[in-house]
Amino acid sequence: MTLGFCSFASSSSGNSYLIKSETTSLLVDVGISAAQIMSRLAGLEMEAQDIDGVLLTHEHMDHVKSVSAFHKKAPKAHFVTSEGTFCALEERVQKAVAANLTVIEGKGQFFIGDILVTHFSLSHDAAEPMAYAFEKDGKKVAVVTDTGVITEEIFEAVANADILALEANHEENILLYGRYPYQVKRRILSDRGHLSNEAAGNCLTRILKRLRDGGSEKVPRVYLAHLSKENNTPQQAFLTVRNVLEEQDFYIGKDITLEVITADDPMGLAVI
Repeated sequence: MTLGFCSFASSSSGNSYLIKSETTSLLVDVGISAAQIMSRLAGLEMEAQDIDGVLLTHEHMDHVKSVSAFHKKAPKAHFVTSEGTFCALEERVQKAVAANLTVIEGKGQFFIGDILVTHFSLSHDAAEPMAYAFEKDGKKVAVVTDTGVITEEIFEAVANADILALEANHEENILLYGRYPYQVKRRILSDRGHLSNEAAGNCLTRILKRLRDGGSEKVPRVYLAHLSKENNTPQQAFLTVRNVLEEQDFYIGKDITLEVITADDPMGLAVI
């Protein structure tokens, strides 16, 4: 195993992802309870003390719910966040992580253990949201959720990923005709909201076109993530993305591996 990826939770209710090598283990977000994270780790025969770093994407509760509680379980874990996110966190959370904290901004890279971490900005209605990609020995895992659009910076950061967790938050027609208030719908659909199924499909199509035009035989492994329970279903997300891909002559199983991360069914460890 060069790198492994596992979703502990992925939805509008809570998010947390594990990325690991043989010697380094990292969490992206801790938006579920510490007890749930401990249970997910135990399922992989791991403990909180095995976590070397916790990388926070932004301050919304479904991404930072158990920062303080998990810090107590994993005191050696190094926390990484943007200054905007850190300042937007509650004071008790700031105190919990301040002693073992790295503050980042914009696009950059650093190592935690033997994993090279690249951070880059998202387009979301948060103080200073960040996304992360992880590399080791020529393999790459990237996690991109909570962004209203795929900017050029985001695309360039993830286009060569071997494993990509990509937001497919909502089916646009379900959202438009659903029960959410108008202002909430506008927020979700905005450039600082969330990616739709179609937008996710368009991003993947662009990635596959680049791979094809460059003569690459890579078949990226993609996990559709952060689905809305109200405005999407796993079946709908898969269907819409598949249709977008097939319109451009890309096919699941041939050009790309595609799975949907469900909120209540944590996945096993995917390795590359």
